Amino acid sequence: MHVAFVCTGNICRSALAERITTAFAEELGRGDLTASSSGTAAVVGSAMDPRAAQALTDLGGHAGSFRARQFVPEHAAEADLVLALTRAHRRDVLQVAPRAMARTFTLLEARDLLAHLPRDLVVPPARDLDARGAALVAALGRGRAARGLVTPGDDDVLDPVGRSSAVHRAVADRIADALFPLLQTFLGTRAPALV
Repeated sequence: MHVAFVCTGNICRSALAERITTAFAEELGRGDLTASSSGTAAVVGSAMDPRAAQALTDLGGHAGSFRARQFVPEHAAEADLVLALTRAHRRDVLQVAPRAMARTFTLLEARDLLAHLPRDLVVPPARDLDARGAALVAALGRGRAARGLVTPGDDDVLDPVGRSSAVHRAVADRIADALFPLLQTFLGTRAPALV
C-alpha cells in the first residue's frame, strides 16, 4: 500500500508525514507500506526545514536525504491513498487528478472518517495490506459521501514555515496524532472502528 502526502512546499508537513509513515513501517517490518510526499508549490530539491526535521527526530523519525518535489498527477495515480494537509491542497490535487477523488482526503478528514466507520466493517486481514487498504479507503469514501465533502470543524494542518520550533513541534504532534490511528488500522494493529 502506498500513501502520498501533499502540502505546499514539501519541506515541513507532508515531509513529516511521509517520514513518520516510513519510520512506522520500518519499526514494524512492513515493507508493504510505503509513503511519498510532494508539494503544490514545492521548494524542489530542498531538504526538510531544520525545525521540522528536529520535530521529526523528536518523534523517532529521521529526515535522512529527503528532498522536496513538486506534485504531479502521477503521484495521485500511483497512490492507494492521498492525504492532503489542507482542504486547499486536496482541491489542488483533485483539479489535476480528478480520478483520485475516491482516495483523496485531508489527513484530519481521514482521521475523523475513520472514527465513524461501522463496528461491523469487514476488512481483509493485515497480511494482505493492499486488499485491506483498498477496503478501508473505500469505507472512508463511503463515509464521506454519507456526510458530504465538507468536514465539520477545522481539518487544515497549520503551515509552520517561518515559525518557531515550538510551532513545528505542535504541528508534528498534530500530524502524528492523526496519522498513527490510520496507520495502525491499515496495518491491523488497531480495530477498524474506533466508535
